[in-house]
Amino acid sequence: MNTSADVPLTDLPGGAHAAVRALRGGRELASRLIAMGLAVGTPIEVLQNRGRGPLLVLVRDTRIALGRGEAAKVMVEAAS
Repeated sequence: MNTSADVPLTDLPGGAHAAVRALRGGRELASRLIAMGLAVGTPIEVLQNRGRGPLLVLVRDTRIALGRGEAAKVMVEAAS
């Protein structure tokens, strides 16, 4: 379930910390994201988001590059 605090990962600037709240898209994409460590509840840090091109995120001590389309389907809650 999404709350008003949930935003797409693409909306977060570099340096932001958040937690994964939901994965949108099909089963295949969700399985792929979970295999990379992006499960619901996982803390995540945005290392690079230049507004276009891929996002670089840190998940469980692993750097992952996500295309903007994939990142837009990862709903997160920004840490305060």
